[in-house]
Amino acid sequence: MGVGRVIGVSVGTVAILAVGLYGPATLLGPLPEATTSTIPVDEIPANDPVLPADGASALTEDPTGTPLAVAGDTQPVPMAAATKVIAALVVLDAHPLAADDEGAIVPITSEDFLSYRDYQAAGARTVTVYTDDQWSERGMLQALLLGSSNNHADTLVRWAFGSVDDYLVAARAWLDENGLDGITVADATGLSEESAGTASDLAVVAALALQDPAIDSVLTSTVEGLPSRRGIENTTTYLPELGITGVSRSYTDAAGICLLFGLSVEIGDTTYRAYGAILRQSDWDALEAAVRALAEQAATAVVDESLIAVGTPLVTVTAPWGDEVTASAGAAVSEPHWAVSTPVVTTTLDPLEAAGAGTTIGSVEATAGGRTETAPLRLDERLQDPGVLWRITHPIPVISALIADLHEG
Repeated sequence: MGVGRVIGVSVGTVAILAVGLYGPATLLGPLPEATTSTIPVDEIPANDPVLPADGASALTEDPTGTPLAVAGDTQPVPMAAATKVIAALVVLDAHPLAADDEGAIVPITSEDFLSYRDYQAAGARTVTVYTDDQWSERGMLQALLLGSSNNHADTLVRWAFGSVDDYLVAARAWLDENGLDGITVADATGLSEESAGTASDLAVVAALALQDPAIDSVLTSTVEGLPSRRGIENTTTYLPELGITGVSRSYTDAAGICLLFGLSVEIGDTTYRAYGAILRQSDWDALEAAVRALAEQAATAVVDESLIAVGTPLVTVTAPWGDEVTASAGAAVSEPHWAVSTPVVTTTLDPLEAAGAGTTIGSVEATAGGRTETAPLRLDERLQDPGVLWRITHPIPVISALIADLHEG
């Protein structure tokens, strides 16, 4: 066979193979991926919780999340009887108590009786004790939280930890464990101005207190038995008609007027809850005005809807062959929340070729006011296949997609 003939056969063979591969590659190979661009979300008016500019205040929905709002002084300030709430939480961490249990008997020692007399002589708030008393752990918590008894604060922590000093070590460990590094506890009562905390951390303390079954029960139940006979009344109750549950309401010269509280708003069959701290208020009228303004705002600011409404267009999808469609947010699991501001939206997209309407092409994450929701991202219309003609006449993008697909495989 001559050289020319060999070359001719070879070229012909290559040509036939090329044609044989070209057709299947362009007709059956994967399509090049579509590109996407973000559609801006419509701005909504800011609706941050209204907190007083004076003093130090914070509101949170979740003890583990970012505060909804912070106002005034952001540094630690004296916290008065909020210190007693921390004492209750630390004791209950070591000696848990069910909502309906009385708990162990806490004996009243000579030291406890003398402590009571000393606080009484100093004009500090006390609840009477005698050495033959039989106080239960629950009764002690009632005296501590409802009666704001300074002598019961010391007695309870001595019973739980051996001494006030040992309690302070345990309290520091508990605060660190809960990420409350903005709080310093120097006593069990809050009479020391060195017992101080940030409003943000004390809003978390309010949340932790109301989520503890024993404390929640103490704050909302009738006082009976020995605590009742010793004149304990609920000093924490505050504006319940506005959905407020007082956790601690107190005053010292160093701290001013302080309130730890929960806020409830009924939304359909569910209840929205937030937790707050309002500290260093100048007088009781200023405190009431601040709480009323917040509760009235909550009545309209709390909504039961997703951060991103179903059907909100978020992405424009453009195919190399010219087809263009939008993709919108699907349904997200939502719960009542304070509609603070326009959410920050992040989309995550899967590789996309042609697909039908309603196809999930990724997900959307929306964040606002310390909460995050995730929803599917779905095509609003069908992203059309370009058809045979486009595939045959655009071999480079089609074969490039095939090569990339083979490399990934």
